[in-house]
Amino acid sequence: MSDSSHFDLTAYLPAGISVDMAVSVLAGTAALLALIAILDALRYDGSFDRRLKEMKERRDSLRKAQLSARSARPGLHNQGGTSGLMHLVVQQFNLLKSREATDAKLLLARAGLRSPDAMVTYLFCRMIMPLAFGAVVLVDAYLFQIVPIPDSFRLFACLGGVFLGYLAPGTYMKNLGAKRRQLIQKALPDALDLLVICVEAGLSLDAAFARVSKELGRSYGELADEFAITSAELTFLPERRQALDNLSLRVDLPALRGVVGTLQQAEKFGTPLANSLRVLSTEFRDQRMMRAEEKAARLPAVLTVPMMIFILPTLFIVLIGPAILSTLDTLHHM
Repeated sequence: MSDSSHFDLTAYLPAGISVDMAVSVLAGTAALLALIAILDALRYDGSFDRRLKEMKERRDSLRKAQLSARSARPGLHNQGGTSGLMHLVVQQFNLLKSREATDAKLLLARAGLRSPDAMVTYLFCRMIMPLAFGAVVLVDAYLFQIVPIPDSFRLFACLGGVFLGYLAPGTYMKNLGAKRRQLIQKALPDALDLLVICVEAGLSLDAAFARVSKELGRSYGELADEFAITSAELTFLPERRQALDNLSLRVDLPALRGVVGTLQQAEKFGTPLANSLRVLSTEFRDQRMMRAEEKAARLPAVLTVPMMIFILPTLFIVLIGPAILSTLDTLHHM
């Protein structure tokens, strides 16, 4: 072989570095990288401890936020005017410890009202409105007589006003709860899809609820509030089953009760949660489509009466009216 074809490595090395030195540096670097790879493989994975630490920090932050909210809540000494009068009357009659308060708490929760002020206002209205309605009917019957009431029916009208005042607050709250349930039922399929994504991403159940409530905050605020409360209860309550039961009790929706049952079974038996939620989401979407199709199929029967009352007479007038006027004009000139 000629000298022109001979490869000289020293020509490519920096000045002052020999071939033996370069080989030694490369071998040392390779050994160091191999040692680092072995240590990384044998290193203890502390992801569980890290997630546990994050969960504890989140629990502590939620507890501090709740305590600060309670301490910042105005007391009776800071309340004045009508609100202070309501608190005073409710406390004087000890209504907050009555059986009515227990039923009212659930009714207000289903309507989306959870503050103590809402409870006090509701109990005050339940006590005052029967007297107010009865007094209005009595004053109108004997003084103003805006609504004419016969003398023999004034007592019955007064009792009817008292009964109407007794039913008015509960009926109003039930209507609010029914409207809220409809909004939650409309948002449930989308929320389940987000829950499936969060669960498949590796989030725990309380973290998934918190994430979904954050994502649904602007579009579906009612369901976002319920999921946020459930996430906090899953963190605080010693029994996770109790938090899910509270969610089912607050909303009182058959579809959501099915979701709660699925979550409880997954917690108890360890069944795949994502598959069950995906099936429920598909089922709820089909039910929503069926309700829309049912309303569309009922529309022709509903429109029949308005068409007969408003459209057909106008159509007859437009079609037959000129002929009738022409016939009357001809008969008049004969």
